[in-house]
Amino acid sequence: MKNKKFLNTIVLGDSLALLAELEENSIDIVLTDPPYFLDKLDSNWDHTKVADKKNQQMVKSLPAGMKFDREQGKKFYNWYLQISAQLFRVLKPGGFFFSFSSPRLYHRMACAVDDSGFEIRDCFIWLYTQNQAKAMSLNHFIEKMDIPKEEREKLKAKIEGWKTPQIKSCFEPIVMGQKPTEGTFLQNMGKYSVGLMNSAQTIGENMYPANVVTTEIISEVIDKVFLVGKPTKVEKGDFNIHQTVKPLALCEYLIALTAYDRQAVILDPFSGSGTTAVAAKVLGRNFIGIDLNKEYVDIANRRLSEVGIKSGQKEIAIIQKQLNIFQQLA
Repeated sequence: MKNKKFLNTIVLGDSLALLAELEENSIDIVLTDPPYFLDKLDSNWDHTKVADKKNQQMVKSLPAGMKFDREQGKKFYNWYLQISAQLFRVLKPGGFFFSFSSPRLYHRMACAVDDSGFEIRDCFIWLYTQNQAKAMSLNHFIEKMDIPKEEREKLKAKIEGWKTPQIKSCFEPIVMGQKPTEGTFLQNMGKYSVGLMNSAQTIGENMYPANVVTTEIISEVIDKVFLVGKPTKVEKGDFNIHQTVKPLALCEYLIALTAYDRQAVILDPFSGSGTTAVAAKVLGRNFIGIDLNKEYVDIANRRLSEVGIKSGQKEIAIIQKQLNIFQQLA
């Protein structure tokens, strides 16, 4: 089995190259948060430049993602089409592909996933209230204009409160793609043990699974319907320097919703600090992680070493029983 050397490890290397080494039809779920090609976040991004907060309040050194460039989306689409094609190859028929996105580039991501052969099943929305507004005042530019001070003050007063068109972003979309099944859903489950959704994986106060998810307390109504378990204060780790760590509870929810088999393999081709792998391990599933950055690989491995498998999970016993039934039907 080609995947054996990768199983339950975080591999250091380039995703496109390493995905080509994985066995066809061998992965159950892909859950990932790729670089978005926003400003410095491209396929060759340097984490030291992105993490550097020096001068980020100055116009000449904006934080990643604040500069607008129409070419970003085109480049991202072309690159992610290649990634998606490889993921389509390695996923089992019926396997799910979850990919976090920036709201501004969601259409490019969804098109890349769709054009590579996946069926777009839904779009999950991760909703939150805490985020920084990125819109800029133009006063800095006005101050540099070669006009009398009185005119500069009049101009600033004229556009007071008006800033660059960047709304405070309070959600992240997540593409939900699925590789087409072989035959019916029942036939596919019998052969590959993937392709259906676990409706017993409730959200909020025992509510039916929804495509809106929150990980912070917002209001009584929203919390009742959409809240998953809140992230713990220690789950990230004070040693974790990654800038966009995803909540463990959110990743657990998506995996538990779709990873039927206890032996399921969860793949994250852009593992970062390893949240997907940690979630898979917590749920007793297998994982494969890939990342270009050695420091992130080390962080992910440290987080994984601190994970204890959840004991006494009734879900595992139920799933194994159901699996045996489907295998008999195959």
